[in-house]
This record gives sequence, structure tokens and C-alpha cells, in this order.
Amino acid sequence: MGVNLTGLTEPRNIELADLRGKSVAIDAYNTIYQFLSIIRQPDGSPLTDTQGRVTSHLSGILYRTANLIEAGVSPSFVFDGVPHDLKMDTLMERRARREKAQKEWEDAKEEGDIKKAFSKAQQTSRMTKDIQESSRLLLKYLGMPVVDAPSDGEGQGAYMSRKGDVWASASQDFDSILFGAPTLVRNMTITGRRKVPGRDQYRDVKIELIESDKFLSELGITREQLVDVCILMGTDFNQGISGIGPKKGLKLIKAHNDLEGVMSHLGEEVEYYDEIRNIFLRSEYSDDYDLTAKKIDEDKVCELMCDEHDFSKERVLAVINRIENSRKEENARKKQRSLDSW
Repeated sequence: MGVNLTGLTEPRNIELADLRGKSVAIDAYNTIYQFLSIIRQPDGSPLTDTQGRVTSHLSGILYRTANLIEAGVSPSFVFDGVPHDLKMDTLMERRARREKAQKEWEDAKEEGDIKKAFSKAQQTSRMTKDIQESSRLLLKYLGMPVVDAPSDGEGQGAYMSRKGDVWASASQDFDSILFGAPTLVRNMTITGRRKVPGRDQYRDVKIELIESDKFLSELGITREQLVDVCILMGTDFNQGISGIGPKKGLKLIKAHNDLEGVMSHLGEEVEYYDEIRNIFLRSEYSDDYDLTAKKIDEDKVCELMCDEHDFSKERVLAVINRIENSRKEENARKKQRSLDSW
């Protein structure tokens, strides 16, 4: 999902504690997909309740949100709106990949190949209406600010960051930089030891910080030129030109200045390229949001998590207490800092 600029950047690794006192707009869909992919049983089956409804996302939201609050982070969660028409081909391709992975997962389970089954199962995650709605409700009941984007959630988060309403945009994808986020935080919700897709090996996933101005300065290009690089590579809105990756795309743009120059040089044409540019550079976003954290509705959280989805009430209440205690401690620290500065 999104463009992959890994070969062009060396992000700075940070600890969650380094984000204390920071407000971050989290790409909700991106994060929920991560929870659906990672939080699974050994054979790849997602967590479910007694009615067979998936609950992996609820577990991830509850516990990871508590970790963020304990670290002194102020998260808001941005949900996607209506996808742009040019994204439909990408969405269809993802659906086809999920269906293929679903069949391979079932076959691997029948064969008793647990490692392969888990790997394939991670590729089957999908956002259903029930998963989306239950995620929104849980965040609301936990008092977390929820923002509705007109279209792309990453674009909305980047807009909020540019305005200074949040300190950073948080997502796994690099698209936030294309949308103009001054600061991007990656891996904020999935740190730890994770399996490398398609390989029998693991790697440590750490939180990464990318500052857009520094990143672009090191590349020697503008944000507009970076968008052109990514259109050459292929984005969620276009296929790109075959054989062009991040490094080759960067070299071509630096040599020919912009996408038009590269297309003329190569004798290639990218359909709707100017419209794709506008998606990243000139989309309209919503100002209709409130980033104030609200009081936790303990009864509603327990009703959703325990009564409807069979989570342990004792454990859920323990997490609620963690959040509430952390909020009190953070408020006390803010008051003390204010007194000290006075």
C-alpha cells in the first residue's frame, strides 16, 4: 500500500518515549490493517469472538492506544473517506491478491504447513463494514479524537500536520510525505519483533522518524519533484512505468527536471499524470474536527468489548485504568512544567 521510498531514505530510529508530549494524527485504516495482519493465532486465524466475528483489530486498538497514552502521546485517528476514482484499479488488485492468499492459506492449513499458513493469512486482511464501525466505536468510547477525511486519510493527516494542529502524521506508508506532512512517524503502532513476509526470518521493527525538509534536501529535489518520482514508479493511483524504481526515478527527475521531461526522454506516457499530481499537491481537506481527548465511557467500552465480543472484563478494566492513570500523570507533568516556566 502506498509508495515505497525505503531505498531513498535512512530514517532516524527513535523510542516511543521520545514522543512524549507530542500529538500525532494516525492513519486509522493503515493501523487497523496492521492489527488485522499481525494479531493472529499460530495457523494464521484471526482472533474471533464466540460468534466468529474478527476481534484482532479491537485487541490492537485497546492495548496499543493504552501504550501510546502511557508514553505521553496524544493520538487522533483519521479515517478514509470516499476513494478517488483513480484508486479503483489498485483496490481491485488488492482484492484479487487477498482472494488468492485466502486460497493458499486454506491449502497450507490442510497440508499442515503452519509457517506458510501464517504467512499467507497475513495477506488476507480486509476492512469490513463491521470492523470499521467497531473500530470507530471503540476509539470514541475510549475518548480518542476521530477525524473523517473527505478521501485519503493520509492526506488529511498531513494537512492537519501542516496546519500545526498535530506535531506529526503517523503511517506505515511514505505517501504522507507526498501529501505534505512536515514530519512522518512510521512503525508507531507495530514495534517489536516481526516476521519478514515470505521468509523464515524475523527483524526488529523500530519507530522511524522522517523530517520532510531534511529528506528532500538530502535528495536535492522539491516535494513536487518527489511526487513526479513516485508517479514514474507507480502510486495507488497509477501503474507507473515498467522498470523504474525509487533510485532510477530520482535519477531521471534530477536529469530532466520533471515528469514531462522524463516522459519526453523515454518516449513514454503516464495517463492522468496531472490529475495524480493534484491529488497529492492540491486536494481539499476537512477542517471539521476536534482533537480534544474526551473522558472514557467505561460502560460503553465494556459493553462493546466484553458483552458483544467476549473480552475479559477484568483485563479491559485494567487497560482503562492504565489509560486514566497515565492521563492524570501527564496532566500533572504539564501543570508542573507550566509552573516551572512561570
